[in-house]
Amino acid sequence: MKKDIHPDYHPVVFRDVSGEFAFLTRSTATPSKTIVWEDGNTYPLVDIEISSATHPFYTGQSRVVDTAGRVEKFRQRYGDRGSKGAAQTAAPETPAPEASDSDDA
Repeated sequence: MKKDIHPDYHPVVFRDVSGEFAFLTRSTATPSKTIVWEDGNTYPLVDIEISSATHPFYTGQSRVVDTAGRVEKFRQRYGDRGSKGAAQTAAPETPAPEASDSDDA
């Protein structure tokens, strides 16, 4: 292998913040947080939202996962442009044509 072209591959702890589940693996991630692991060593720490311990597919439980307020985040990012489609789909009310009572027959 060529030297100095590959990223540093080192032990990292990934922690699921919603399930208090953590695991030690190797990664190229370089977070600024650290944690003291069960073996007494200090490792870099990456916090994740969902892991196999809390993902509905693996647990068989259906639950709402909206930690960041996705709709609010979308509105902050794009403003009212997101509601443009909803306004176009609502048709304005038009009065029904009046029935004529002509007895021309």
